[in-house]
Amino acid sequence: MMTERVKKLREQSLAAIPSISGDRAGLITEFYRSPEAGRTTSAVAHALAFKHVMAHKIICFNDGELIVGERGHAPKATPTYPEVTCHSVKDLRILDSRPKTSFRCDEKVIRMYEKEIIPFWRGKSIRDRMMEQLPDAWKDAYEAGVFTEFMEQRAPGHTVVDDKIYKKGMLDFIADIDAEIARLDFLTDPEAFDKREELRAMRIAAEALIIQGSRHADKVRERAGREKNPARKKELLRIAEVCNRVPARAPRNFHEALQMYWFVHLGVITEYNTWDAFSPGRLDQHLLPFYQAGLRDGSLTEESARELLQCFWVKFNNQPAPPKVGVTAEESGTYTDFSLINVGGVKPDGSDAVNDLSFLILDVIEEMRLLQPSSMVQISKKGPDTFLWRALKIVKTGFGQPSVFNTDAIVQELVRQGKSVEDARNGGASGCVESGAFGKENYTLTGYFNMPKVLELTLHNGFDPRTKKQLGPKTGDPAKFKNYEELFAAYKVQLRHFVDVKIAGNAIIERLYATVLPAPFL
Repeated sequence: MMTERVKKLREQSLAAIPSISGDRAGLITEFYRSPEAGRTTSAVAHALAFKHVMAHKIICFNDGELIVGERGHAPKATPTYPEVTCHSVKDLRILDSRPKTSFRCDEKVIRMYEKEIIPFWRGKSIRDRMMEQLPDAWKDAYEAGVFTEFMEQRAPGHTVVDDKIYKKGMLDFIADIDAEIARLDFLTDPEAFDKREELRAMRIAAEALIIQGSRHADKVRERAGREKNPARKKELLRIAEVCNRVPARAPRNFHEALQMYWFVHLGVITEYNTWDAFSPGRLDQHLLPFYQAGLRDGSLTEESARELLQCFWVKFNNQPAPPKVGVTAEESGTYTDFSLINVGGVKPDGSDAVNDLSFLILDVIEEMRLLQPSSMVQISKKGPDTFLWRALKIVKTGFGQPSVFNTDAIVQELVRQGKSVEDARNGGASGCVESGAFGKENYTLTGYFNMPKVLELTLHNGFDPRTKKQLGPKTGDPAKFKNYEELFAAYKVQLRHFVDVKIAGNAIIERLYATVLPAPFL
């Protein structure tokens, strides 16, 4: 059951109109215009830019909420990332007016883009650099529609956290970083300088997240000073205490654990517009110790835990995916950021991981019925039938969640890829259906590959009738092929050629991100 608080927050989220926020774009441009940006390495510069955003971005605090923090200045206000790809004025007007998945864009933001953002980032964005550095063969195939490239629209970051952030605060990570810097060997390691700069950047990024927590604490405490309702005033002071604790230090209870994750989530998606999902992973496993401890000491009840989880669900639904640019601004759109919560599965020792919190999370999924976050159940042969039946009861409602995954198949696939059995069991799925070892790897999506287009090119001897260019190798006139086998052999030659073009391009794109636009917080 939803409390009145949750009903109001849910309705606010559903009624909120997605819009473009100019806050981050203005701040990131302001930093890169400053002399400080040019005095250091790219890794440290990006960390300082992130810190500048976290120190000055508008803090949004919604009435009645228990979990705090928004990416933009209001629910569903979505920032832009001009250092990755810069929207044109035409893009912004299309986004404002398109009939489906529109993003309202204030004229003030459009004027800021026209006068400040676009002139500064022209030629400097990763998309502009990419198009300058990639070979003509890649660009010709891309323009012909042989493949798409996600990295020219959004930054890498399709990954899932494990339990690190529930055991350590940012101050602990800073101590680890300092120890790692102290161990660097500048005498014999030629990469020591690059390692130090990346570590320095990570340290600054961790400090930035602490600033985010303390600014929210100040905002909530200020609100508490004006609050007339004694019960809400007490709540507000408790929220301020939570924000003073996390993310600087490790969470101690259920509320702090949820807020810790949410601050980290906001940090990742504020640093860059990660493609695709950044996800909490196995939430029932990570939160279980806090849930059990709270029930034991009386600081938590099942009802209060349910309400906190419901408030947590609303936060995800307040964050639509940042809109794209160019033709995709006109033709492609979704509000979903594909953040996927895993429930169930197995423990590192292979035993059943389903617990009381797994069932409580299923209740929340059914009650909230929100587009985000997405949810899935990991079904293992070790798990109880009651868990599967509970999930299927929700699926039966037609809501579309949770999706159902075979834990044993996920583990088998990850082990086949070379992961340890323990990492495979701690992993799962994220985004759409991608499997991975949580907390250990990033699965960057680099675009779609158009195999029918390759067939069309094969049928024209590597020539593209649309762009009037010889894109592929000359594999023969199909009219002269004696049989299907000859056609298919020619198709395979074309396919290998364009796969090689795509992969070679990705090697360049990945190095550009690593050297020009690293992600020290992530």
